[in-house]
Amino acid sequence: MRSAVIVFPGSNCDRDMAEAIRLVSGAEPAMVWHRESALPDRFDLIAVPGGFSYGDYLRSGAMAAQSPVMRAVKEAADRGVAVLGVCNGFQVLAEARLLPGALMRNAGIRFVCRDVALTVENSQSAFTARYQAGEEIVIPVAHHDGNYQADPETLDRLEGEGRVAFRYRADVNGSARGIAGILNEAGNVLGMMPHPERMVEAAHGGQDGRRLFEGLLETVG
Repeated sequence: MRSAVIVFPGSNCDRDMAEAIRLVSGAEPAMVWHRESALPDRFDLIAVPGGFSYGDYLRSGAMAAQSPVMRAVKEAADRGVAVLGVCNGFQVLAEARLLPGALMRNAGIRFVCRDVALTVENSQSAFTARYQAGEEIVIPVAHHDGNYQADPETLDRLEGEGRVAFRYRADVNGSARGIAGILNEAGNVLGMMPHPERMVEAAHGGQDGRRLFEGLLETVG
């Protein structure tokens, strides 16, 4: 699978993401600095990793969303290339309007860092092809701004169109309707707060995240 991992100033999960992709696909991702205005030719996946791009100054993901490389990411997404945003990457994709809604401060204003149980809501996307709808999986979270919110019409549309990919089985951060991850309308862009790249080897305590990358390898790789 030909892939690219976007690197912003302050990102701290870019190497974790690259290693997870390498372990599953056997191929090294291209590491693309945020100042680049173009992406490598002929690739199957763009990963926007977690971390604290620009130190979360102004608002989480807001400054990274204005980076030159994000124009190329948008163009690739419009062509149907798979784009995965995890944690801060989800915030960047929402700020860049590749996904609807916004990520607010956690309810309780506390950083949450622990394994959480999720329900797989949609198993029809490239990202979720290796899961069963309704299945319970466990993937860690680590965030301060993971409280997903959108207006009621948008939430209804996401639910009605099957674009809620993952839902928390218990309240983690106050997210509307327990939403942990959503897809864009075309289904080729996924934003999620839990970190699948931290659950790909047995040494991580589980491999529920590995199947997300395996599904991508099978469907787009």
